Amino acid sequence: MKLYNTLTRKKEEFIPIESNKVKMYVCGPTVYNYIHVGNARPMIVFDTLRRYFQYKGYKVDYIVNFTDIDDKMIKKANEENTTVKKIADKFIAEYLTDSKNLNIKEEDTTHPRALDHIGDIIKFIKELEEKGFAYNVNGNVYFDISKCKDYGKLSKKNLEDLVSGARVEVSDEKKNPIDFALWKKEKQGEPSWGSPWGKGRPGWHIECSVMSRKYLGDTIDIHAGGEDLQFPHHENEIAQTESLTGKPFARFWLHNGMINVDNHKMSKSLNNFFTVRDVSELFDLEILRFFILSGHYRKPINYSKDTINQAKSSLERLYNGKRSLEYMLDKNPKGQLSNDIKQTIDNFKSEFEKSMEDDINTADAITSLFEIVRFTNSNFNNNTSVEDIKYALETLELLGDVLGIFYKEEEEISDDIKKLIEDRQEAKKNKDYDKADKIREKIYALGVVLEDTRQGVKWKKIKK
Repeated sequence: MKLYNTLTRKKEEFIPIESNKVKMYVCGPTVYNYIHVGNARPMIVFDTLRRYFQYKGYKVDYIVNFTDIDDKMIKKANEENTTVKKIADKFIAEYLTDSKNLNIKEEDTTHPRALDHIGDIIKFIKELEEKGFAYNVNGNVYFDISKCKDYGKLSKKNLEDLVSGARVEVSDEKKNPIDFALWKKEKQGEPSWGSPWGKGRPGWHIECSVMSRKYLGDTIDIHAGGEDLQFPHHENEIAQTESLTGKPFARFWLHNGMINVDNHKMSKSLNNFFTVRDVSELFDLEILRFFILSGHYRKPINYSKDTINQAKSSLERLYNGKRSLEYMLDKNPKGQLSNDIKQTIDNFKSEFEKSMEDDINTADAITSLFEIVRFTNSNFNNNTSVEDIKYALETLELLGDVLGIFYKEEEEISDDIKKLIEDRQEAKKNKDYDKADKIREKIYALGVVLEDTRQGVKWKKIKK
């Protein structure tokens, strides 16, 4: 498997540090509001990578942090006259609701919170200070960039250019204008904790270094997040972590591209800012997941009504192919699995794996699912054996599960609707077409659309 490593700016063969185990850390959201569609992209992309590793038999230690103490959290808490913790608790719960609806594998995810690791953070900073990489000025502790000789290696930014381009306040207490805060001294109206430097709170960058090291060790396989985190967040994580441990922080750095809205950068000022919850009121979130996987993760993608409707139509075609196989499975004769059928389906499966192993090319991987559907639609009929149908269906579902789709399919309809379908069939048999049409309309009003096919009547739930 080859992954594009931001650190080296090239695709590299991925071999985990430990045999059969992958250690991944993905930067999560600041939990002061509902997540937006930009947050959803790394959630979906790296969950899919995790799913592929599991599909290939790896155990994956998967960490996604919650930033629950920073300037935005404090501002929100003060505006609502409540505590930072209550704000965090509320929006973590909302995150988990959206995550479930996006089919993120939360059961296999660990979510550490900064507020639960204040002691670990203080210890980490103290060790940096003792090693000469951090300094205290009146209760504010900064990381000394001048002591980090390869600062900028991830973002490819030149240290001298950064220093010369930085604004330096007359009263600035930092040694270098781009030194960054590890610990901030107490301010009125802010939560604070006791420390060797007096009461205060953590800076933003320190939490991910601390929690990654605590849960995954000094060196991990993959650190991932949005491309906007390359600098300064991930650059600063590397500086403070590698200065402390003397070891590489992460072997692979993966970054997803941004989401534009109607070909413009998403921003509140342009009034084109959408939360995942906003999207869920218009579309099933499985469609959003499918839309995000329909483009290459490193490239920007454009969210619009047209593109999301295209994703909806494409996903529906896959569902129709799956339903057709399910329908034939109950009707067709038994028999042996055909070697030709198996070989053809296995070839599609092999192409899927090649796509996924070429830097998570989910767009091409999806094409393999369409190839399965096209093949079965064209070649399967009433005489196709149940074993052939079953093999195709199981492969389609298996690959769909890697992508995290086919999770919103309703397995059953109510007995009342089943009875109505039978009544309609009886009316058609008796050539009472007016009655059949009225029953069809009644079934539609109950949220089920019927389709008369050569194989018989099929049904599907109406999706948003």
